[in-house]
Amino acid sequence: MATNKPKSRSRKKSGKKKPQGVFSWVFGQVSAARHDEETREQWRRAVGWTLIFICILSFVACVSYYYSGNADQSLVESGNQPATAVKNLLGKLGAIIANTLIYKGFGIFGLVIPIYGAFLGFVLLEDNFYPQARRILGYVTLFVLWGSTFLSFILDLTNRGIPTAKSFNYGGGVGYTIVKTLQPILGVVGIAFLLTFIIIIFLVLKYRAEVRATEIITKLKNAQAGNWTLPLPGKMGNKASTPKNRATPQPKKTPATHNGEVQTTQPTTESNEPGQQISLEVGPTPLKKTPVAKTQDQSEPEFTILDPTKDERANIPPPTVKEFERLGEDNIGLVKGTDGKAEKIVSEDSQENAEIEEVINWEEYDPTKELSDFIPPSLELLDDHGYGRDREVSREEVVSNKNKIVDTLANYGIEISNIKATIGPTVTLYEIVPVPGIRISKIRNLEDDIALSLAALGIRIIAPIPGKGTIGIEVPNSKAEIVSLRGVLQTVKFQTTKAALPIAIGRTISNEVFIGDLAKMPHLLIAGATGQGKSVGLNTVITSLLYKKHPSEVKFILIDPKKVEMSLYHNIAHHFLATLPDLEEPIVTDVRDAVRVLKSLCIEMDERYDRLKQARVRNLNEYNRKFVERKLNPKKGHRYMPYIILVIDELADMMMIAGKEVEMPIARLAQLARAVGIHLVVATQRPSVNIITGIIKANFPARMSYRVISKVDSRTILDANGADQLIGRGDLLLSTGSDLIRIQNAFIDTPEVERVTEFIANQRGYPQPYHLPETPMEGDDFDDGDDDDFERDKNFEEAARLIVRYQIGSASLIQRKMKLGYNRAGRIIDQLERANIVGPHSGSKARDVLIADETELERILENYR
Repeated sequence: MATNKPKSRSRKKSGKKKPQGVFSWVFGQVSAARHDEETREQWRRAVGWTLIFICILSFVACVSYYYSGNADQSLVESGNQPATAVKNLLGKLGAIIANTLIYKGFGIFGLVIPIYGAFLGFVLLEDNFYPQARRILGYVTLFVLWGSTFLSFILDLTNRGIPTAKSFNYGGGVGYTIVKTLQPILGVVGIAFLLTFIIIIFLVLKYRAEVRATEIITKLKNAQAGNWTLPLPGKMGNKASTPKNRATPQPKKTPATHNGEVQTTQPTTESNEPGQQISLEVGPTPLKKTPVAKTQDQSEPEFTILDPTKDERANIPPPTVKEFERLGEDNIGLVKGTDGKAEKIVSEDSQENAEIEEVINWEEYDPTKELSDFIPPSLELLDDHGYGRDREVSREEVVSNKNKIVDTLANYGIEISNIKATIGPTVTLYEIVPVPGIRISKIRNLEDDIALSLAALGIRIIAPIPGKGTIGIEVPNSKAEIVSLRGVLQTVKFQTTKAALPIAIGRTISNEVFIGDLAKMPHLLIAGATGQGKSVGLNTVITSLLYKKHPSEVKFILIDPKKVEMSLYHNIAHHFLATLPDLEEPIVTDVRDAVRVLKSLCIEMDERYDRLKQARVRNLNEYNRKFVERKLNPKKGHRYMPYIILVIDELADMMMIAGKEVEMPIARLAQLARAVGIHLVVATQRPSVNIITGIIKANFPARMSYRVISKVDSRTILDANGADQLIGRGDLLLSTGSDLIRIQNAFIDTPEVERVTEFIANQRGYPQPYHLPETPMEGDDFDDGDDDDFERDKNFEEAARLIVRYQIGSASLIQRKMKLGYNRAGRIIDQLERANIVGPHSGSKARDVLIADETELERILENYR
């Protein structure tokens, strides 16, 4: 099965791949060495000492620059002077290094670079400070750039008006360039504000300065409101008072004194002068109030204000066994200890979080990474069938039809107060408003008379139009217009749609592009007589998704009993198709294989629901989002799950041959599969009740009908009349609930489909199609008796050699090559697992083969003979 495996190494979660720096390159080279542990250790220490040595020399050269830099600068820049004329302690090389880091670089802040480089060398030697070195790198970069710019800015201010002043000497060339670039844009005041803003942002992000400032301001307000005294250094304590606007009862005879501080460890007495009240203003973080001791004359009860941000149980001793037995639901995590105390155990959720801690540190999973070079098909592959050019609905035709409708209704005593025409690609909608007192049923009964007067192929009366106070009469145009799929796909509406599974169906009678979302439908039932456009409609649905989705996001299961309609898509099997592992052709044409595929899809649905249950989510979108964000552990069987779309071209043929074997899995998938991303598109040319049964029909709320033969078929598929009055050639009615929408289906020809599939097939695909879970086959000749390691199948050794030769641990391989039933092949696979020849079961993927060659296999088989 073509799935993307997450990287096994833990990396920091990031949406983009960051450019590789010197630090990452050094450690990447060290870790990429393919030697033994001792050799890698030697290389790492060698690189560390080399880096320290180079940085020490660079530091000495930079320090020497401040004594000999002016004399060496011209020699370095000219390059023609002898090396003996250079006065730097490290000669001409030292002068070049110092000139680069100090003069052209960051000024006095250039000394920080060799210091940090030496620190990196020590990190390589110690091999346990990598996170600290990576974090410090950001601080060093900010410090050097900001300091160089700040010093150049200050020196530029002090030397303003002195043309010969070299203000960039101490700030470096980088700082000088930044200041001179920003001055025309921001000015002097703007640069000062920018430098100050950078420091403020750094303090806010690093030390949460705004939070600390808010806390200090809150404490000052509380102190002013309660007449408190701020604690001096070394006398920090919590202040106590009574709630605000709440008078404290005072004794009438004995005056009280006010104590400015209340220690948190010892309760103190609190009083106030006569007539004065103490109030406590509870701020965002209430202060902890300790119990206040009562004097003989005080009648005020004790009270305690707890800080909700602290765990008050932290200072409570563990309960005894008797107390433990009385504990309620709040202490579920406590168990009896050996010393008679209650001990806390780690909850199951905490254990799960600990197991996926490594996953959280990985970068976000990208399902398109394995085929990152995939290019969607171009619209140039499709033909433009002349949208708008063949439109010959003239004003004379519209006016003539209008007059005929008005005259026909007038002959039966029906007057019209208003009429409006909307020209569509296939039909024109005439909206009429009769005068008051006219019964709608009277107009509906005149359908055949209006069609006769118009000499039309068939009209449809909508009485009334939902949401409007009008009656609609749909009259076919004299010449139907072809709606090309290319014209629909290149519209802004399709290009910017947010639908999970967008399908470009066509254009409505008002010439608006209709884009459906298969994920919300969530299944689609298509019916229509032969030659009315069903196959074109299926190609439209599939091609729309091929243009919009990546191969990792959607997979198709194509069932074609007619064997010719879906053969165009066989060459994209390694990109977009899903099938059973043992099927030779990716397009299912045999009804017996189709039954197996439907059962396999039910197994896939159940497995997906199990994963959703473990992930504690409700649908596929939430599950994939958690997996992409690395909140699910692949080691626990989680994986990215694409949408699966089952397309059946002719349901009637399957129902005639298989009957209940087809009906039950389809009904079960239609009932449950929506939440796990499995959607059905089922087409049939016989929408009778024995084909579209009540169980199937009840779970397909979205139904699309092309022209059918009778009103009975129309009511079967749409629960309404009208499908028998369509004009064919892609004219359809779409029911998404209570409303019927008339649409002209977008047209795509067979050569266009071939060009699109060839374009996709010529690109790199997955090693194999998306494999569905294996299902039992008929004709299993193996006795399901008890089996153990000492009663192996007589074909055990032959199957083992077959598995090792092909390096594929699959029961389907044994089935095909040895002509065995599924159960027997599965039993042999289990025996091979117990013999450590193949690995354990891993979902729908083939098992890992643990034996590399047949020589090693023979040694293992010798032990079992």
